[in-house]
Amino acid sequence: MRIVKAAVLVAALAIVPAAVYAQAGAKHAAPAAKKSAVASHTTAGTVKSSTDSSLVITKGGKDQTFTLTSSTEKTGTIANGAHVTVHYTMDGKSMVATSVAVQPEKPKTPKGTK
Repeated sequence: MRIVKAAVLVAALAIVPAAVYAQAGAKHAAPAAKKSAVASHTTAGTVKSSTDSSLVITKGGKDQTFTLTSSTEKTGTIANGAHVTVHYTMDGKSMVATSVAVQPEKPKTPKGTK
């Protein structure tokens, strides 16, 4: 009977540290996953110029330059003077566009009509 009690005690003492160690490892893994997420930003403005690799828009009188990559999603025809919405991420000091969407032009109504 003493041998059985001793065996149960030894087994319990072996299991408890293993369970605590497993939980501690899981707590440390979660923050690392959060750091890998890249912050995404959105802005809108008027196209000043564009090439295959860059886009310059004007917003509030200030120019913003974006890097375009082969994975940048483009919706609509990007032309000078077009109003666009840009989703982008920061790569150091560079703004890298993930998507550019041309906004449809609002129909102009003649003055005096409602």
